[in-house]
Amino acid sequence: MDRNRLALAAVAAVLALPLVTAAQHARPAPYGDRLTVLPAAAPARSAVRVRGAAVEAYDPRSGARSWTYRRDGRRPLAVRTAPGHAFALWSDGMVTDTARVLSVDAVRWHRAVPGLAGWLAGRPGRAAGVLQQLAPAGMLAVVTPERIAAYRTADGDLRWTLPARRECAFDPGRVARVAGVLMVAQPCRDRDAWTQELVAVDTLGRIAPGRTPLGNELPARVGAARGV
Repeated sequence: MDRNRLALAAVAAVLALPLVTAAQHARPAPYGDRLTVLPAAAPARSAVRVRGAAVEAYDPRSGARSWTYRRDGRRPLAVRTAPGHAFALWSDGMVTDTARVLSVDAVRWHRAVPGLAGWLAGRPGRAAGVLQQLAPAGMLAVVTPERIAAYRTADGDLRWTLPARRECAFDPGRVARVAGVLMVAQPCRDRDAWTQELVAVDTLGRIAPGRTPLGNELPARVGAARGV
């Protein structure tokens, strides 16, 4: 009799394990995160999109979703992907990075961008162009009217910021890429000098003669590169 009870308890524990795991993934985090891993097998190359109030990863061939990511009371406005990364811009001006194929790190980091929520309020179309990948893929630029900020994708560390020139504003909707360089429009009230209405940046910041490289690698990699 005791053996039968032990066997039934063991079976119940095994059956409950997937439910416990799913509850851990869906549990709200300090930023209102609700990340749900779905039963569909994660594809080798997932696609990511905004759908309603969530960011979701799915198999581009079958359409089966592998995970969904929501934040309480917030809406995703835009996504941009890089190898292993899914960056999202939210209605409260938050930028997040989620692993494309989920593992223990899941949502890697959150960064609140000053002034962005107010600029986006009521005009979600403005989100297009705000998130820009800098080549190589280890840096993400966030373009707002007031400044361009670059974050290291590995840990979300802010590496540099470039404020707009006085009487000017960056336009996230007007960008171009030339040989790995990101060109951003910077319209100004004073239109006498058209050259000041276009800014070129890369992983090290604004491209200018004689600039000093910042060094954007993770600390451990910097030491390894120097032979420490």
